[in-house]
Amino acid sequence: MHLAGGNTGIGKATALDLARRGARVILACRNKQRAEAAVHDIRRDSGNSEVVFMQLDLASLQSVRSFAETFLKTEPRLDLLINNAGLIGPGRTADGFGMIFGVNHLGHFLLTCLLLERLKEGGASRVVNVSALAHRRGTVDFGILSSHKDLVTGQSTLQNIQAYCSSKLCNVLFTRELANRLEGTNATCFSLHPGVIQTEIGRHLSLWQKIVTIPIAKLFFLDAEAGAQTTLHCALQEGIEPLSGRYFSNCAVQEVGAKARDDAVAKKLWEVSERLTGLA
Repeated sequence: MHLAGGNTGIGKATALDLARRGARVILACRNKQRAEAAVHDIRRDSGNSEVVFMQLDLASLQSVRSFAETFLKTEPRLDLLINNAGLIGPGRTADGFGMIFGVNHLGHFLLTCLLLERLKEGGASRVVNVSALAHRRGTVDFGILSSHKDLVTGQSTLQNIQAYCSSKLCNVLFTRELANRLEGTNATCFSLHPGVIQTEIGRHLSLWQKIVTIPIAKLFFLDAEAGAQTTLHCALQEGIEPLSGRYFSNCAVQEVGAKARDDAVAKKLWEVSERLTGLA
């Protein structure tokens, strides 16, 4: 299996659980030092030496392409792709997209598309996209996307939060359209809300933002192991294949709001994402 963003938080907890089950686990991460430390911990705690790090920076489409090329040359199979990386914070990607949109949606979109044929070759393979309940407050404005290469028009704290919510809506819509495109194959896909997790997702926030948000957020946090349970459910649970494209929370299918059920928007987002990533 392959896990994008697996060196901290629920990504690491997910990787550890899968390693304990005997899976070959590839942690695809940007930070080499932290990823290698995570690999060391997971190997030690699982007793499984088949845990490796591969460099991937989702904020660079070239890095995504380079990763996929290396992966396809060196790994003969892919049974499970977990798109777990997520951030909230200002800035632009190497390709000029808003950082949150570029990492949380576009990078995962391109990665999945480049690995799709390998996934289809396996028996009963799965794509798991980690979204969030925040998707309910998200919007996708294709006019703003076209003019600003982003889901929002600026970089204020409120707009960063809105961009995060909208990127999580993109995850749900992407999963919905992916399921349509996987129909008739052995591959399925799911999106999910992992619970409110105490992870490093806000490491790009300024100090004052952390002072305000972290004490409030601590009231609602699960630990990473508990937070990983719905990801693991979507990755491993037998019999959920007919629910491909659906959204899960607390290890059960959850209904989503009207914006996240709009097949026309999901299809358009896919087509726009193909153009933005150079696939079309």
